[in-house]
Amino acid sequence: MNTTARKQEADAAEVFGIYEGQEILAVTIANGNGLRAKLITFGARLTELYVPDRNGDVADVVLGFDTIDEYAATDTYFGATCGRYGNRIEGGRFVLDGVEHHLNVNEGANHLHGGVQGFDRKVWDIETVTADSVVFRTTSEDGEMGFPGKSNLRATYTLTADNTLRIVMEADTTKTTLMNMVHHSYFNLAGQGSGDVLRHDVRISSRFYTPVDDELLATGEILSVRGTPFDFTEFKAIGADIDRLPSVGATIFEAGGGYDHNWCLDGGPGLRRCIDVHEPVSGRRMTMHTMEPGVQFYTAGYLSDKVMGKKGKRLCKYGGFTLETQKYPGSPNFSHFPSCRLDPGETYRHEMVFSFGTDAAS
Repeated sequence: MNTTARKQEADAAEVFGIYEGQEILAVTIANGNGLRAKLITFGARLTELYVPDRNGDVADVVLGFDTIDEYAATDTYFGATCGRYGNRIEGGRFVLDGVEHHLNVNEGANHLHGGVQGFDRKVWDIETVTADSVVFRTTSEDGEMGFPGKSNLRATYTLTADNTLRIVMEADTTKTTLMNMVHHSYFNLAGQGSGDVLRHDVRISSRFYTPVDDELLATGEILSVRGTPFDFTEFKAIGADIDRLPSVGATIFEAGGGYDHNWCLDGGPGLRRCIDVHEPVSGRRMTMHTMEPGVQFYTAGYLSDKVMGKKGKRLCKYGGFTLETQKYPGSPNFSHFPSCRLDPGETYRHEMVFSFGTDAAS
């Protein structure tokens, strides 16, 4: 890190806590128009995001914890940058150019979100920080969690004047590898810790989804959403059809339910609008753009009221939802799924944009 970057870091950061003997730093960025975000170097993670409601009152709309010990003790992935491979790979194995690779398995016999020491567990460096933007960087070594190639990583968070949060994840590699970085914030537009999200209205620009088996692994099928609980082509409350969903995940979790599936997004390539969310009580609205082909819409069916969130607010089942834009889960082992291959000389770039607004004031 150069001298200028170190000075910027020292001027802008505060100590959030200590993890395995290393200081975890926190930075706060703002756009001067109501949006404010706090991020920490543990997992290049978004811990707070304050957004105005229809009356101008702000609330923190992402789930998280107050201390580094709480983040380190759980595998919720709240707000984290996950990788190398976000989502699940069956058996933790894949074949690349005729060579079989075996990954760390951290969910039963399967690989999830980069393994037990994925990007979410790294202490990232702050490369640069300004009033409205921060860039984190770190390195993933050759063979880490079983992935080939050394990769340099960046995660950039920017708040813009028009009330958007832009997240850009980038990587390179020294050997052909897999790369599918995922941002893993849980949103609750009524405010974190305010109850479940079942009344949020959601629209997803997708006519197809990828079903999963009882271990939450993609089956390789691509099915139509029409006539199923997975149809969000028009605005619909998250809870409207949630009781019609098949039960999955029973072999992994004591309790489950809800959505934890990938939608195959319409359009592309390039950055495009794909999801709209409306919370009727606060009037907050959120629109997401992405350049990725899929999104994992997870409604926190495995979260429980035993989990205490920020400021002493107890969380609950369905207490938030994630929008993890991605390649389709299991893609290394399904040739008809979008490829997550990254070759030397290429740059992986994953951009997602969250735009916030409200209904008219009452």
